[in-house]
Amino acid sequence: MSNRLSMEHSPYLLQHADNPVDWHPWGPEVFEEAKRTDKPVFLSIGYSTCHWCHVMAHESFEDETVAQAVNAAFLPVKVDREERPDVDAVYMAACLAMNGSGGWPLTVLLTPEQKPFWAGTYLPKAQLLHLLHEAARLWREDRAGLLAAGATLTAHLRRKAEHRPDAPSRELVRQAASQFAQGYDERWGGFGAAPKFPTPHNLIFLLRYASLTGEGHAQEMVLQTLDAMYRGGLFDHVGGGFSRYSTDERWLVPHFEKMLYDNALLALAYTEAFQHTCRPIYGEIVCRTLDYALRELSGPRGGFCCGQDADSDGVEGKYYVLSPDELAQALGGVDAEHFCRWYGITPAGNFEGKSIPNLLGQPKFDRVPEGIAALRERVYDYRLGRTALHRDDKVLTAWNGLALAALARAGLMLDEPRYLDAARQTAEFLAEKLTTSDGRLLARWRDGDAAHPGKLDDYAFLACGLLELYVATSDVSYLVRAAGLADQLLERFFDREHGGFYPYASDGEQLLTRTKEAYDGAMPSGNSAAALVLSRLARLTGEIRWREAAELQLSWLAGAAKDYPAGHSFAMLGFLEELWPSADLVITARKVPEEFWAFLRERPRLGLTVQVKTPESAQALAAIAPFTKDYPIPERGARYYLCRGGTCQQPVDSVSELEALLNPS
Repeated sequence: MSNRLSMEHSPYLLQHADNPVDWHPWGPEVFEEAKRTDKPVFLSIGYSTCHWCHVMAHESFEDETVAQAVNAAFLPVKVDREERPDVDAVYMAACLAMNGSGGWPLTVLLTPEQKPFWAGTYLPKAQLLHLLHEAARLWREDRAGLLAAGATLTAHLRRKAEHRPDAPSRELVRQAASQFAQGYDERWGGFGAAPKFPTPHNLIFLLRYASLTGEGHAQEMVLQTLDAMYRGGLFDHVGGGFSRYSTDERWLVPHFEKMLYDNALLALAYTEAFQHTCRPIYGEIVCRTLDYALRELSGPRGGFCCGQDADSDGVEGKYYVLSPDELAQALGGVDAEHFCRWYGITPAGNFEGKSIPNLLGQPKFDRVPEGIAALRERVYDYRLGRTALHRDDKVLTAWNGLALAALARAGLMLDEPRYLDAARQTAEFLAEKLTTSDGRLLARWRDGDAAHPGKLDDYAFLACGLLELYVATSDVSYLVRAAGLADQLLERFFDREHGGFYPYASDGEQLLTRTKEAYDGAMPSGNSAAALVLSRLARLTGEIRWREAAELQLSWLAGAAKDYPAGHSFAMLGFLEELWPSADLVITARKVPEEFWAFLRERPRLGLTVQVKTPESAQALAAIAPFTKDYPIPERGARYYLCRGGTCQQPVDSVSELEALLNPS
């Protein structure tokens, strides 16, 4: 059984497969072996671009003394949190309950019944050895005490109270916006003190809230934050894309790892800002972010990899920082001076003797000058000669669902067909490689191997992405696939009595707890994403089953959010769609006129759902949305059927007439 992790296909699991710790992959058979050998389990949870995971691996897990202590008294198990977010969530909750804080690498000691009796994060070698020896002694001499501690903590985790459903309200949404305003950094943008995280779903909520309510300060907070994140070093001005978070209040010095989900969500946020303001710079940021993902994160077959490490040659940020001298060699004297002046690159530097390119010293602008853009490409080519960053080449279904949504929205709103093409390829990849013959999802693909049953986030985020692609292309097959995923969610994940989706399926591997989570973290809550899917399917199809499920789910989220609404911004998006005026549009035409797509791009059309019926789509559309059978297709031109507030208007034959219906004087 030595080094069983060599059978796994995660970069995190493989990275240290040759070290002397006898790692095992997570699975029921491990705990059967723990019972047979009468050993507790030593569980390490991390991910491939986690700096301290690497430190602990090199410092401790490659050390013979540590390996002997682990192997002798424990059954060591290593888990990639990105492949098994369900396992990570259970034991991170245990760590938080024990210590009040958590993080990665996550170290947990378990009984053979999977019950945790100790949990912590990074441990230096000496502390880890002390823990191993002391835990092994107690397992021999006071096992009853450890088992009692594990049972007590398990009972606490399972006792997490089910909140009562509540009615969604505008007041709850207003409270969320007010809480963001209270934590807003008026000088530098963002919320709270350093380190600062982008959390794009908060920004999307505030933009839509401002648009629907006319509260200008909400939009001001968002635009200042978007500007500040771009102008600092969080954005890679040379290669495009955003790093994980900023270590300082000015957004200058990032933690340099880049993750797919951050860049997908940020592309959505900047696309939203472009729609609301029409500022060209926001469109440029979207393009540079998605182009980064397509260039450096896309796999050979259409899926996107997880991200890139912060370190090269063992030094964080080394790949990204620059000096005037090396730029002089790369560009020549005059061009180098021009580039350094624009991006704040100085002999003194702003990060460990070198400079992170940034725009903090530049006045506000709406386009990067063409000359600077040309120099930037030359610097990018120069930078490619450096030691390449490690790439975590897992393809995760949930994260690719977010990328799919970003590509589809940007492709439509920026009128960029290449992003729509990339979105279609991503959707095809996920259908071919990460979907089983019975329509169920798998969570991870790497190097030809797909594994792990899909979790709530996989189904909810992919369904969101497919609905965005349906809006952008009017291809009914994407709507059908989204509905199929929602069916799987309702059948295997949904609490039909109280509302809320469980993190993993009822017929999947059952872990220590099965707690429903509503709080948004670095990514939106899967429960909130599922609510959006149900609500949109209800309006797009007219089917009562989607409406009933959506109402129950939104009530469950309202109950979950009432203690701290700002922690549930993605749920607030669902409330905005349900509580503010909305409209449903059906277009019938032999071919949809280009002026309609221009109409969608012209301004945000919040609360508007669109169905497109053509001779090619009529049959499939009638099957998924039966009410569309009653809408005839004209011989010429297009006809627009608009319903709002329970009332349907007389059909009109032009976009200008449709605009008048939507915005009566």
